[in-house]
Amino acid sequence: MSAIKNIGEKIMSIRQSRNISIEELADRCGFTVEMMSKIEENETIPSLGHLIKVARALGVRLGTFLDDMDQLGPVIARKGDIKEGTSFSNQNSHARLNLNFFPLASDKSGRHMEPFIVEINPSTSSDFNQSSHEGEEFIYVLSGEIEINYGKSVYNLSEGDSIYYDSVVDHHVHSANESPAKILAVVYAPF
Repeated sequence: MSAIKNIGEKIMSIRQSRNISIEELADRCGFTVEMMSKIEENETIPSLGHLIKVARALGVRLGTFLDDMDQLGPVIARKGDIKEGTSFSNQNSHARLNLNFFPLASDKSGRHMEPFIVEINPSTSSDFNQSSHEGEEFIYVLSGEIEINYGKSVYNLSEGDSIYYDSVVDHHVHSANESPAKILAVVYAPF
Protein backbone atom coordinates (compact mmCIF):
# COMPACT_ATOMS: atom_id res chain seq x y z
CA MET A 1 0.00 0.00 0.00
CA SER A 2 1.33 3.46 -0.85
CA ALA A 3 2.36 5.98 1.78
CA ILE A 4 -0.45 8.31 0.68
CA LYS A 5 -3.09 5.64 1.35
CA ASN A 6 -1.55 5.04 4.76
CA ILE A 7 -1.87 8.75 5.56
CA GLY A 8 -5.63 8.84 4.89
CA GLU A 9 -6.16 5.65 6.86
CA LYS A 10 -4.05 6.90 9.78
CA ILE A 11 -5.96 10.16 9.93
CA MET A 12 -9.30 8.31 9.97
CA SER A 13 -8.08 5.79 12.55
CA ILE A 14 -6.79 8.47 14.93
CA ARG A 15 -9.94 10.57 14.47
CA GLN A 16 -12.21 7.61 15.20
CA SER A 17 -10.14 6.42 18.17
CA ARG A 18 -10.59 9.87 19.73
CA ASN A 19 -14.32 9.93 19.01
CA ILE A 20 -13.99 13.01 16.82
CA SER A 21 -16.53 13.35 14.05
CA ILE A 22 -15.33 14.16 10.56
CA GLU A 23 -17.33 17.41 10.82
CA GLU A 24 -15.51 18.40 14.02
CA LEU A 25 -12.09 17.59 12.55
CA ALA A 26 -12.88 19.55 9.39
CA ASP A 27 -13.94 22.52 11.54
CA ARG A 28 -10.77 22.34 13.67
CA CYS A 29 -8.64 22.35 10.49
CA GLY A 30 -10.64 25.04 8.70
CA PHE A 31 -11.55 22.58 5.92
CA THR A 32 -14.88 21.67 4.41
CA VAL A 33 -16.30 18.29 5.41
CA GLU A 34 -16.05 17.29 1.74
CA MET A 35 -12.33 18.08 1.67
CA MET A 36 -11.69 16.22 4.93
CA SER A 37 -13.58 13.21 3.62
CA LYS A 38 -11.58 13.22 0.38
CA ILE A 39 -8.32 13.32 2.37
CA GLU A 40 -9.37 10.38 4.55
CA GLU A 41 -10.56 8.41 1.52
CA ASN A 42 -7.34 9.16 -0.40
CA GLU A 43 -9.21 11.01 -3.14
CA THR A 44 -7.31 14.24 -2.46
CA ILE A 45 -3.63 14.44 -1.71
CA PRO A 46 -3.12 16.92 1.15
CA SER A 47 -0.52 19.63 1.02
CA LEU A 48 2.15 19.50 3.71
CA GLY A 49 0.51 22.56 5.29
CA HIS A 50 -2.86 20.79 5.40
CA LEU A 51 -1.26 17.70 6.91
CA ILE A 52 0.30 19.84 9.66
CA LYS A 53 -3.14 21.38 10.41
CA VAL A 54 -4.65 17.88 10.70
CA ALA A 55 -1.84 16.78 13.03
CA ARG A 56 -2.38 19.79 15.29
CA ALA A 57 -6.16 19.33 15.28
CA LEU A 58 -5.73 15.68 16.33
CA GLY A 59 -3.00 16.53 18.87
CA VAL A 60 -0.33 14.37 17.22
CA ARG A 61 3.06 15.00 15.67
CA LEU A 62 3.25 15.42 11.91
CA GLY A 63 5.47 12.34 11.86
CA THR A 64 2.60 10.22 13.19
CA PHE A 65 1.25 10.05 9.63
CA LEU A 66 4.66 9.15 8.20
CA ASP A 67 6.07 6.86 10.89
CA ASP A 68 6.61 3.18 10.42
CA MET A 69 8.45 2.37 13.67
CA ASP A 70 9.16 3.81 17.11
CA GLN A 71 12.96 3.97 17.44
CA LEU A 72 14.05 5.67 20.67
CA GLY A 73 17.77 5.94 19.87
CA PRO A 74 19.43 7.73 16.99
CA VAL A 75 18.27 6.98 13.48
CA ILE A 76 20.79 6.82 10.66
CA ALA A 77 19.78 7.26 7.03
CA ARG A 78 22.50 5.80 4.81
CA LYS A 79 23.10 6.86 1.24
CA GLY A 80 20.96 4.66 -0.98
CA ASP A 81 18.68 3.57 1.88
CA ILE A 82 16.21 6.42 1.73
CA LYS A 83 12.65 5.20 2.29
CA GLU A 84 9.92 5.29 -0.33
CA GLY A 85 8.83 8.81 -1.14
CA THR A 86 5.51 10.44 -0.45
CA SER A 87 4.05 12.97 -2.84
CA PHE A 88 2.00 15.89 -1.64
CA SER A 89 -0.04 18.30 -3.66
CA ASN A 90 1.38 21.78 -3.49
CA GLN A 91 -1.92 23.47 -4.25
CA ASN A 92 -4.96 23.41 -2.01
CA SER A 93 -7.39 21.64 -4.31
CA HIS A 94 -5.39 19.96 -7.06
CA ALA A 95 -3.58 16.64 -6.79
CA ARG A 96 -0.46 17.92 -8.54
CA LEU A 97 2.38 15.62 -7.70
CA ASN A 98 5.43 17.80 -8.28
CA LEU A 99 6.88 17.48 -4.78
CA ASN A 100 8.20 14.04 -3.78
CA PHE A 101 9.21 13.80 -0.11
CA PHE A 102 11.70 11.17 1.06
CA PRO A 103 11.72 11.05 4.88
CA LEU A 104 15.08 10.77 6.60
CA ALA A 105 13.92 10.04 10.15
CA SER A 106 10.56 8.27 9.98
CA ASP A 107 11.84 5.58 12.35
CA LYS A 108 12.62 8.13 15.11
CA SER A 109 9.83 8.36 17.66
CA GLY A 110 9.01 11.55 19.53
CA ARG A 111 10.72 13.83 17.01
CA HIS A 112 9.78 17.48 16.60
CA MET A 113 11.56 18.04 13.29
CA GLU A 114 10.82 16.33 9.98
CA PRO A 115 13.87 16.09 7.70
CA PHE A 116 13.20 15.24 4.06
CA ILE A 117 14.98 15.03 0.77
CA VAL A 118 12.50 16.63 -1.64
CA GLU A 119 12.52 16.19 -5.39
CA ILE A 120 10.84 19.15 -7.05
CA ASN A 121 9.56 18.59 -10.56
CA PRO A 122 8.90 21.58 -12.79
CA SER A 123 5.36 22.91 -12.88
CA THR A 124 3.48 24.02 -15.96
CA SER A 125 1.47 26.47 -13.88
CA SER A 126 2.57 29.80 -12.47
CA ASP A 127 -0.51 30.44 -10.32
CA PHE A 128 0.90 29.01 -7.11
CA ASN A 129 -1.38 28.90 -4.08
CA GLN A 130 0.65 29.75 -1.02
CA SER A 131 -0.05 27.99 2.25
CA SER A 132 0.96 28.47 5.85
CA HIS A 133 1.20 26.44 9.02
CA GLU A 134 2.71 26.79 12.46
CA GLY A 135 6.42 26.18 12.74
CA GLU A 136 9.62 26.82 10.86
CA GLU A 137 11.35 25.43 7.78
CA PHE A 138 14.96 25.13 6.71
CA ILE A 139 15.79 24.41 3.07
CA TYR A 140 19.19 23.64 1.54
CA VAL A 141 19.37 23.29 -2.25
CA LEU A 142 21.21 20.11 -3.23
CA SER A 143 20.79 20.52 -7.00
CA GLY A 144 18.94 22.70 -9.46
CA GLU A 145 17.26 26.00 -8.76
CA ILE A 146 14.15 26.73 -6.72
CA GLU A 147 11.92 29.71 -6.23
CA ILE A 148 10.20 30.44 -2.94
CA ASN A 149 7.24 32.77 -2.77
CA TYR A 150 7.27 34.00 0.83
CA GLY A 151 4.60 36.51 1.71
CA LYS A 152 4.94 39.16 -0.99
CA SER A 153 8.62 38.42 -1.62
CA VAL A 154 10.20 35.98 -4.07
CA TYR A 155 13.55 34.29 -3.40
CA ASN A 156 15.60 32.35 -5.96
CA LEU A 157 18.06 29.80 -4.62
CA SER A 158 20.65 27.70 -6.43
CA GLU A 159 22.72 24.69 -5.48
CA GLY A 160 24.46 25.34 -2.15
CA ASP A 161 22.05 28.12 -1.09
CA SER A 162 19.79 27.82 1.95
CA ILE A 163 16.88 29.61 3.55
CA TYR A 164 15.30 29.44 7.03
CA TYR A 165 11.85 30.94 7.54
CA ASP A 166 8.78 31.04 9.74
CA SER A 167 6.15 28.91 8.05
CA VAL A 168 3.25 30.90 9.53
CA VAL A 169 3.86 33.31 6.64
CA ASP A 170 2.19 32.20 3.40
CA HIS A 171 4.77 30.42 1.25
CA HIS A 172 5.25 28.14 -1.74
CA VAL A 173 8.33 26.23 -2.92
CA HIS A 174 8.70 25.24 -6.57
CA SER A 175 11.24 24.76 -9.34
CA ALA A 176 12.60 28.07 -10.62
CA ASN A 177 12.71 26.88 -14.22
CA GLU A 178 11.79 23.91 -16.39
CA SER A 179 14.37 21.65 -14.73
CA PRO A 180 13.95 19.49 -11.63
CA ALA A 181 15.58 20.41 -8.34
CA LYS A 182 16.43 18.55 -5.15
CA ILE A 183 16.48 20.01 -1.65
CA LEU A 184 17.07 19.01 1.94
CA ALA A 185 14.10 20.34 3.90
CA VAL A 186 13.68 20.29 7.65
CA VAL A 187 10.20 21.16 8.90
CA TYR A 188 9.59 21.99 12.55
CA ALA A 189 5.96 21.91 13.58
CA PRO A 190 5.34 22.53 17.28
CA PHE A 191 3.09 20.01 18.96
